Amino acid sequence: MKLIVGLGNPGKKYEDTRHNVGFHVIDQCAKNLNITLNQEKWKGLFGYETIGGEKVFLLKPLTYMNLSGEAVRPLIDFYKIEIDNVLVVYDDLDLPPGKIRLRQKGGHGGHNGIKSMLAHLGTENFKRIRVGIGRPEPGIAVANYVLSTFPPSEKQDVHESVQHAANACESWLSKDFLNVMNSFN
Repeated sequence: MKLIVGLGNPGKKYEDTRHNVGFHVIDQCAKNLNITLNQEKWKGLFGYETIGGEKVFLLKPLTYMNLSGEAVRPLIDFYKIEIDNVLVVYDDLDLPPGKIRLRQKGGHGGHNGIKSMLAHLGTENFKRIRVGIGRPEPGIAVANYVLSTFPPSEKQDVHESVQHAANACESWLSKDFLNVMNSFN
């Protein structure tokens, strides 16, 4: 079994914000893989299908970003998903819009959603796809920036990075993550 988690904030208010690119990647994966996100349980919205003989789960935590791990841990425990089979997709200030980076493990890098994941999973050994959202201009608070929408000049780059990240997720379903990293980084 594999689990792909996209981090974001629930609700219309946050739908198109920079912080929600993880949700957008999950939506694209759901479309590409024909998975319907129709189960709301354990503070998350998820769905799954059997692909290539393996159950593949897609999850959007409904806890708000800072508590994301609260939705992930119960699903992992109930379905007995190995941490090595968990991939988390989230926004990253250190990458420009349009860029993605895959990592096999790591710290939180100041990202509160990943801090929550680390706390609830008890390990940093889960796979990640970081989707670039860029840094704010001087004088703009990071909290305000991540909750802002992308300007028209960045929308095409972001759309392409969401597609690229979803393709990387799909590739991971049939390939070793190191190979996926080599192809997509």
